[in-house]
Amino acid sequence: MLATYPLLKETDFPLLKRTCLTTLQVNLGYRCNQQCLHCHVNAGPNRTEAMDEEGIKLVIDFLAKKSITTLDLTGGAPELNPFFRQLVEQAHALGVRIIDRCNLTILEEAEQEDLAEFLAAHKVEVVASLPCYMKKNVEQQRGKGVFEPSLAGLRQLNALGYGQPDKELKLNLVYNPQGAHLPPAQQQLEIDYKQHLLEEYDIRFNQLLTITNMPIQRFGSMLISKGQFDEYMNLLKQSYQSDNLQAVMCRSMLSVDWQGYVYDCDFNQMLDMPLANVKNKKVHLSELMDIETEGQPIAIADHCYGCTAGSGSSCGGALSD
Repeated sequence: MLATYPLLKETDFPLLKRTCLTTLQVNLGYRCNQQCLHCHVNAGPNRTEAMDEEGIKLVIDFLAKKSITTLDLTGGAPELNPFFRQLVEQAHALGVRIIDRCNLTILEEAEQEDLAEFLAAHKVEVVASLPCYMKKNVEQQRGKGVFEPSLAGLRQLNALGYGQPDKELKLNLVYNPQGAHLPPAQQQLEIDYKQHLLEEYDIRFNQLLTITNMPIQRFGSMLISKGQFDEYMNLLKQSYQSDNLQAVMCRSMLSVDWQGYVYDCDFNQMLDMPLANVKNKKVHLSELMDIETEGQPIAIADHCYGCTAGSGSSCGGALSD
């Protein structure tokens, strides 16, 4: 996998060190009911990798021991992991803020009819991918027949109080560009999204998060096949903004894969880049129970320019918009 993308060569990206660890992002597996063009995980219906119950228990133990404040669940479709609800219940009992990176259509799948109610009951924040408010653009990126189930999922969440200004249940949408360019300004695009979704579909949400496409996995392969990889990397480098370095997600987060191995971020995980202070050796979450991570160096490569280009990009959207 590493040889597929010309990223892991020597980089001139600035050195980074970790600050206080507040967030644990856990990839529960690569199985997904969708197969999106921009997916940097290469998830899909035929993937079988999934965190087991022992891994779930380890995550809970780590949350409790390290006093982690945020658990960020991703995949694939994280809800398809058979232990997803067990993890949510136990993390909720610890008082941890829980984020579910939901593709919306999962809420319409068989055997998931009560999923929205479950998320609401445990105060789970929903971060939902909706790369456009126009059907044609959504289905071009995420597959034919995806738009209407996505709207149905949003309506389910709205009916439970998600996305309402006077409710505590948070519903944020995620925008990814259609191609090899940077996202537009987050604030203005959010205004457009809110106006269109409310007027056309009576749908409400809290915030729009704009995220830059990373040149790895499925999106990276597309760039290579079209001869656009070098051009896109040059765009990211030329758009570098040093002010974004202070807010990049890797400084306060650790990323855990479905087997329990730890990386500096989700993108490093997909490139199989181990933690910077233990080169060429994967570190398991169990090995970090008694280790202080603050001040440790962060593994970097050219794809890191994707998080610092333009307004910046993180799992929480733009950094400086």
